Amino acid sequence: MGLRAVVFDYGMVLTGPQDPQAHEALLRITGLTLQQFEPLYWADRHAYDEGKLTGIAFWRKFLRDAGLPEGPGTVAELNLWDARMWTTENPAMLAWQQRLKERGLLTAILSNMGDNVLDNMKREFDWLSRFDVLVWSYQLRMAKPDPAIYRHVLAELGTQPAETLFIDDRAVNVQAALALGFQAIEFSSVEKLRADLVAAGLASELPLP
Repeated sequence: MGLRAVVFDYGMVLTGPQDPQAHEALLRITGLTLQQFEPLYWADRHAYDEGKLTGIAFWRKFLRDAGLPEGPGTVAELNLWDARMWTTENPAMLAWQQRLKERGLLTAILSNMGDNVLDNMKREFDWLSRFDVLVWSYQLRMAKPDPAIYRHVLAELGTQPAETLFIDDRAVNVQAALALGFQAIEFSSVEKLRADLVAAGLASELPLP
């Protein structure tokens, strides 16, 4: 069964690292150290991605859990910088997606994503429209590694797992895809991805990044 589609994670695959200016702004606004900030930030991120919290609700809870006052405009400012932090690009991967399309492969994004970050991405990135399928977790009220969200992207693409390559930077998400029969690769760099595609015997089925 030949390869028909490539499914990309968004963060740290199609994008670069978190925007450092935005990250510094979040620390400045909250007055927290990095060691204080990071556990609080990630504690409810999955719930945000699942649509159980909006961006506004996420930051209000963050401030409560941190024991910080909700000053005028503080939540809105945090929400703004949070969106900017994730609005970066990985040009090499975006160029590869275009080459995949030119080869006739379907492409999709399957991302754990909250409402505010997606709204900002839509304003900033016209390249989102180049993908055949876009799956954002909060809109479905489920997130990776839930098997249901992988089945959803397959249904949208009209492909079988064995015909679909999934690329994500988190091992737990890659393992979930493999368990469903996807071809899947854990992403860390373009160079490593290229080597992994060759090792998987896929160099004849798609252009290399």
